[in-house]
Amino acid sequence: MRPLGVHHVSLNVDDVDAAVAFYTGPLGLTLRDDRPDFGFSGAWLDAGDQQVHLLEAGAPPVLGQHFALQVDDLDAVVAELRAAGIDVGDASPVGTGRQAFLTDPAGNQVELNQPGA
Repeated sequence: MRPLGVHHVSLNVDDVDAAVAFYTGPLGLTLRDDRPDFGFSGAWLDAGDQQVHLLEAGAPPVLGQHFALQVDDLDAVVAELRAAGIDVGDASPVGTGRQAFLTDPAGNQVELNQPGA
């Protein structure tokens, strides 16, 4: 097997509308309109060429699991999100890049990652 990349990540959220507002508002993802009716609430979002799928269900306890959104200016993104009232951790080095973490309304961890040169 040779994967071509990550197509999507799926997150459990207890309030789909609140999660959609969070991810499409301050985080800048875009809502897709092609999600089939699976018999339960959810939403599909675009994050660049990848997707984030939101499923209405209780979020599991955070034990380190997260997904990362790549950004080109971590300091500017952290400042923008903090100005919007979102609690974002301080940026820290990781390899040659930098990262900062925040939590969505359901308690899922999201990493903001600025790759190094």
